[in-house]
Amino acid sequence: MNANPNPSAASTSVRRPAQAIRLYRSAISGHSHRVELFLSLLGLPFELVDVALAAGAHKQPDFLAMNPFGQVPVIQDGEVTLADSNAILVYLTGRYAADAEQWLPGDPLAAANVQRWLSVAAGQLAFGPATARVIQLFKLPASPADAIARAHALFKVMELQLGQSAFLAGSTVTLADIANYSYVAHAPEGNVSLEGYPALRAWLARMEALPRFVPMVKTPVGLAA
Repeated sequence: MNANPNPSAASTSVRRPAQAIRLYRSAISGHSHRVELFLSLLGLPFELVDVALAAGAHKQPDFLAMNPFGQVPVIQDGEVTLADSNAILVYLTGRYAADAEQWLPGDPLAAANVQRWLSVAAGQLAFGPATARVIQLFKLPASPADAIARAHALFKVMELQLGQSAFLAGSTVTLADIANYSYVAHAPEGNVSLEGYPALRAWLARMEALPRFVPMVKTPVGLAA
């Protein structure tokens, strides 16, 4: 694994795409943002295509042809069309990252530690802080109590981990951090306070200090209002 915790000039691409990678996204989607963030950190050329979710554009035949699940994000990289944010992160690492071993190590145990946090991003994170935020963003009638409780249960585990290492899977930034950053940073929008988690907040600051970091749009709801 790369000993440098920051993807600086070393994060140039092994190969450059023949044309800008097209990212179909929603600006308020943390799943979309994790892909946008990684594209930026790798220094890859990309084009943002906003999908009008409120108008149901993601359920139209042309979009469903790219992703039958009708979800953002989706990327088009030349002849490659790929959906699912975590799958896209893995693809971009293998195809373009000069320091692929930093982002997704080849060592079995180190790779498993990263994969564990990708599973968290698809599980506890999605059904905790991400769900609590969605309830606030769209003023859904559902109670956020369970999602907020799941968020705090997750953040307690993350706080313990980040009290032992600078990043989620060790001393260097990996895909584990990219996959989890966005919804943790925006948890207050779902009425999930980060005040009790100093190590977690320090990790967010380290992520935001990475070269070519790009933030996700902030929405004034919940505790962020």
